[in-house]
Amino acid sequence: MLSAKSDVQVDTAEVRVTEWRLVPGSATGPHTHEMDYVIVPITAGEMTIVAPNGDRSRAQLGVGKSYFRKAGVQHDVLNETASEIVFLEVELKP
Repeated sequence: MLSAKSDVQVDTAEVRVTEWRLVPGSATGPHTHEMDYVIVPITAGEMTIVAPNGDRSRAQLGVGKSYFRKAGVQHDVLNETASEIVFLEVELKP
């Protein structure tokens, strides 16, 4: 599986904003979110979410349809579609 591309756009004492690009067949790799975060989709699409125990689920992204998650989320994010997925991750620093 290919690695997703990340580009940190803002990194201050208060917030970090990272642009993520997942081409078809790519993944972020398993990770744990250490901070509360907001996802802001730039493209519409469907991500595959893989939990640490291997359970898989699908997450629909709508352009500009943001969502919030608390710190501690553990998962891998995969693009198993034919289109690139792009979103901003806004991490809220304590």
